[in-house]
Amino acid sequence: MPQPDPIPSLRRSQWQRFRRIMRWMSVASILAAATAVYFVTQGESETKIHMLIATALGAGFSVLLGAALMTLTFLSSGSGHDEEAHRTPEDSLNDKDLP
Repeated sequence: MPQPDPIPSLRRSQWQRFRRIMRWMSVASILAAATAVYFVTQGESETKIHMLIATALGAGFSVLLGAALMTLTFLSSGSGHDEEAHRTPEDSLNDKDLP
């Protein structure tokens, strides 16, 4: 007798979606870091390697951190965890009383 396909886990699919978005955003952060380093080298005739490394790390990690936080916000909102956290005990009693 054939078995039905298992229902995919919401948690697993959310983490897969997060990883997929973060892969693309890591490419965007590398491009932002490269662009920032380019503009720093164009602005001054004598730039030190320490300044270029700091600029690349600062720009890249800032973009990556912002992308991670926004992605987590959107995934949390889409999964329904925000509505569950907002409920009060009175709301859960009212939900049980409904037919």
